[in-house]
Amino acid sequence: MKYIVCEKPGTFLMKEKEEPQRNPGEALLKITKVGICGTDLHAYAGNQAFFTYPRILGHELAAEVVEIDDNPKGIRSGDKVVLMPYLSCGKCVACRAGKTNCCTDIAVLGVHTDGGMQERIVVPSDILLPANPLSDSEIAIVECLSIGAHAIRRSKVKAGETVVVVGCGPIGIGIMKFAQIEGANVIAVDMNPRRLDYVKKEIGIEHTVLGGPQAVEEVSKLTHGDMATAVYDATGHKGALEAGIDFMAHGGRYILVGLSKGDLVFAHPKIHAKETSILCSRNATLADFEYVMKVMEQGKFPTASFITHTVPYTEMISNFDSWLDPANGVIKATVTF
Repeated sequence: MKYIVCEKPGTFLMKEKEEPQRNPGEALLKITKVGICGTDLHAYAGNQAFFTYPRILGHELAAEVVEIDDNPKGIRSGDKVVLMPYLSCGKCVACRAGKTNCCTDIAVLGVHTDGGMQERIVVPSDILLPANPLSDSEIAIVECLSIGAHAIRRSKVKAGETVVVVGCGPIGIGIMKFAQIEGANVIAVDMNPRRLDYVKKEIGIEHTVLGGPQAVEEVSKLTHGDMATAVYDATGHKGALEAGIDFMAHGGRYILVGLSKGDLVFAHPKIHAKETSILCSRNATLADFEYVMKVMEQGKFPTASFITHTVPYTEMISNFDSWLDPANGVIKATVTF
């Protein structure tokens, strides 16, 4: 079977290997669609934390079951499934507290261990969720959107709050949508006018602010000087991460969803004066996946406009570089098998 591997930063190769064989408790899956995540883009560029090469990328996966044992979820051969790509130990202090998303020994498909950019894959059966009501396109973006759903749940957003989301990429868009569903008033900030236009038209964000020196003043005007009680960084950019605190109200919370590879520096008097709560939001849990799938079944997310670029896996390598260029208007790219 064919697979695509990132041999080193800037280099993909298509190779062949034997089809994997499953053991009891595992499922053999046929991959049908793979979402391209910021993690994949960063890995290809060589600036992704927690990463080693060579690596088969792909953790936003739509799949069909080829073989599986009898299981409590009733999943059978031929069923569509969502994969929770986080392999957790189930025993550590985080897992015992239900925080499997930050297991001390976590292995994420496509990051710490090989992922789904291959025709077939074997995974533990317990990371699968039945997904027959959803399309392959919807299934392929469940994981991406679950990151945003987790950030909203972790920060306990309430109806009527004003929140700022910095970054209108796929993760930021998910945060905005789920904040809206909770009844929050959302202000979007981004350096890319096309993405601001997208969230205004497709997500229904009334207030958008172009990033830059004037952005804090614009948010201040929109909030009558109060600023936002919750601010989310969905960029992972060091400068944006360090500056995001300026959008936050006194007594507010700052949620770091984007991941930077290096150190961050905050002026202590500034964050102390606001009695800042700084939260990190990592991955997602089963509850977040189930919530996102319910939202998608209800037709509350604009999947068709969200997925802007799709190619067959035989053309992925030749197209990947173009997805890194903001001028090409990529929001979410997917690869079909």
